[in-house]
Amino acid sequence: MELEKQVRQLPMLPLKNVVLFPQLLLPLNVGRARSLAAVEEALRAEEQEIVLVAQRDASIEDPSQDDLYTIGTRAIIRRVAKRESHTEVFVYGVERVVLIKLETDRGFPAARFHPLPLPEDSGPEVEALHRAVTELTSQAIQLSRQQTTMDLERLLSSTEDPLHLVYLVASMLGLDLPKAQALLEAPTRLDALRLMHTYLSYEVQVLELRNKIATEARSEMSKEQREYLLRQQLRAIQQELGEKGSDQDEVALLREQLEKADLPEEVKKEAERELKRLEKLPSASPDYHVIRTYLEYVLELPWKVFSEDTLDIANARRILDEDHYNLKDVKQRILEHLAVLKLNPKAKAPILCFAGPPGVGKTSLGQSIARAIGRKFERMSVGGLHDEAELRGHRRTYIGAMPGRLIQSLRRAGAANPVIMLDEVDKLGRDYRGDPAAALLEILDPEQNNKFRDNYLDLPFDLSKVLFIATANSLETIPRPLLDRMEILRLSGYSEEEKVAIARRYLIPRQLKQTGLDPAAVRFEDATLSALITGYTREAGLRRLEQNIGSIARKVALKVAEGSGEAFTVRREDLLDLLGPEPFHLEEMRRSLQPGVAAGLAWTETGGDVLYIEATLLPDGKGLTLTGQLGEVMQESARAAQSYIWSHAANFGIDTKKFRECGVHIHVPAGAVPKDGPSAGITTAVALTSLYTGCTARGDTAMTGEITLTGMVLPIGGLKEKVLAARRAGMRRVVVPRANMKDLRDLPEHVRQELEFIPVERVEQVIGAVIPALSNRMAQAA
Repeated sequence: MELEKQVRQLPMLPLKNVVLFPQLLLPLNVGRARSLAAVEEALRAEEQEIVLVAQRDASIEDPSQDDLYTIGTRAIIRRVAKRESHTEVFVYGVERVVLIKLETDRGFPAARFHPLPLPEDSGPEVEALHRAVTELTSQAIQLSRQQTTMDLERLLSSTEDPLHLVYLVASMLGLDLPKAQALLEAPTRLDALRLMHTYLSYEVQVLELRNKIATEARSEMSKEQREYLLRQQLRAIQQELGEKGSDQDEVALLREQLEKADLPEEVKKEAERELKRLEKLPSASPDYHVIRTYLEYVLELPWKVFSEDTLDIANARRILDEDHYNLKDVKQRILEHLAVLKLNPKAKAPILCFAGPPGVGKTSLGQSIARAIGRKFERMSVGGLHDEAELRGHRRTYIGAMPGRLIQSLRRAGAANPVIMLDEVDKLGRDYRGDPAAALLEILDPEQNNKFRDNYLDLPFDLSKVLFIATANSLETIPRPLLDRMEILRLSGYSEEEKVAIARRYLIPRQLKQTGLDPAAVRFEDATLSALITGYTREAGLRRLEQNIGSIARKVALKVAEGSGEAFTVRREDLLDLLGPEPFHLEEMRRSLQPGVAAGLAWTETGGDVLYIEATLLPDGKGLTLTGQLGEVMQESARAAQSYIWSHAANFGIDTKKFRECGVHIHVPAGAVPKDGPSAGITTAVALTSLYTGCTARGDTAMTGEITLTGMVLPIGGLKEKVLAARRAGMRRVVVPRANMKDLRDLPEHVRQELEFIPVERVEQVIGAVIPALSNRMAQAA
């Protein structure tokens, strides 16, 4: 009768994998609809009581009474917090209860139950087990090395009730469900303490063994072992969460890609061999990631993928003419290659080298070529490259090994026949890591590159269909074997008229578009462009010119934005306000020359220039003094010129006493600028002849050519730039070696018409053409 009076009914919450002990708090995540309804029903009552009973099988979503343990806990709901996907409920255990019947007809589970009082037995055995459990708990806390060790020990020592201690320790140990339920159902304190003593003894043994293993293995455990443990834990977590991404999935994906890929037989055989190795390796193995990365590279390379060439020669010509002004030889060579491909699709690609000063359009020309023939374009800068492995790749035995830049470019291009530009090939380095130029010998050799082997891949890749275009500012620094493998196409500087045309056709529209100006509202006069070219730039190319045009466009854009006007004409007199004073002054033709002065021509990286050589006698002096930062070659040319004039003094009517009694000082103005090269030889000879004879040289004549001790005039380079410089300076006559007359075809027609070219083979011809007073004397002597 007394039990029947104590029978009550409350909403019930079934628990998964957890037990609530009396006198303890427990946070719960409630997500099931019926469980949420039970919580809401409990919250309606003033006491907010609820019964919590553990499920025997956590996988059952709607448990019946047979699926629940018989003994549970009556609890009070202390706090509820609703989240997006669940509700957090904090409950406090009050007492044990015995489940009599589960009611489910009200939309939520309700339990009919009666209380199960906590056991009150005591005695020496209970006291002994109480102390033993306290000791073991303290040991377990120390072995677990938790940061809150002192607080936990203080909490345990203050717990006088043995049963409360058992419940507290059970919640700390995280016991599995059957063990925790056994503690809750223990009929006496002695039984509960015995169970806890057994659990704790086992836990202490495990902790001691774990610490022993960790201590012994800590010094030996490598990075790979730690990664293995972490990966095993990650795999267990992924499997528990039902997530994919196992190693077998990766291997299966690689095998599927390998079966679909169109690979050469040798490559496919090697890839399958590596894939079989990968299948046998654990993911924690270092070789696993090396092989996986290797296979990904092999599968992503375009072994048999080719972009279709656009063999429409008329269209290619139109594209090249749209993008670049003049450059007839280069365009002709590209069109010739297209014609060959049209007749013979299996023809090997040429290996071109564009040589010329900066800013003449070498790189942009490569992009236009790729667009004209419908191929992908990849630029690879090799300037300053020291490590051969940057081109050939690193062997897979090294940590962090990767393919070379060439293979990476092909991977990005996605085709086996792109246009690859090797930029700044004349600036390759060389040190203890190897010689990149030697690696390029194989890459740029049509007889070898059809089976190029990258050190990383170690598989033959056919580069014979790749159109390689190298660029260089100077050919002198390129090793001869490498130079022999390339077809040299020279891009010399532009004349003033060509620069004006290029500025109007390309530079001005591009800069106006970038600044958002209406092309019809901004006009540059021809005189303005000429002044920009001669006074604000000194270059063979166009970079500085475009920068100055861009600067003017931005200043005009500022005026338009401020509302100062809509249409502007940029005049020559406006340049001083827009760009400041002219930084460059051309060496203009000297109207009259003094004895000992002659006009020569020099080649620089920024184009040609007029170079006046001045000589003066030093009475009672000795030897030859040279100033003006002259290089060794130029100094040797000056000595050779003096020796020739001295040895043929009688032919020129020179008293040899002047050579013995007077020294000579030769100076080349612009002393801050280094100068070198043999092409000033005939200019020095004319200056010395003029000095010793007292006859002046013609001021409208410039000259260039190398001299020998026997009086021969040898050919020189950079003739186009030198002739253009002479024309800019106002010269009307140019003396050139006869062997260089064939190079005049590179000059624009109007330049050839304006200037008189005098071909020479010997120094006497030069002196006769440049010093009129000696012309008749030499003729009479002859």
